[in-house]
Amino acid sequence: MFGEVAKANEFKSAFGGWYKESTECITVLELQKSNFGDYYQLLIKVFIQGAFESTYTPNKELIKSSMGHITANETPEYKAVLDFDEPMEDNIRKERLEKLFKNHILPFTNRALSKAGIKDLANKGEIFLLPAVKEELA
Repeated sequence: MFGEVAKANEFKSAFGGWYKESTECITVLELQKSNFGDYYQLLIKVFIQGAFESTYTPNKELIKSSMGHITANETPEYKAVLDFDEPMEDNIRKERLEKLFKNHILPFTNRALSKAGIKDLANKGEIFLLPAVKEELA
């Protein structure tokens, strides 16, 4: 269901994850299954083209990497949509998943597809940039 909604929002599927790319950045969505229950955690990873003298392509290593230059998650408001320990009708889960994309994933990833957008997210305190990443954006 997540993949269906991701594709409807123009994410491409690869190696068990989904991604969007621009000339400046690649954003990756990956669901990680918990070992402690029947729920998933959403990882949103951003890779900046040219950072650390590297060019990034949507390959298995990139999609499955534990972190990006910037890493974010789903917001607490949408955590239940990825929790299968909590019963939820499929139509309601899909509706909430679509809201997760509309209200969180798309606004975040669309901004994170550019260096200017990343700087804006950092300036507004919506993400934390490690000093080395901040230096790469300078």
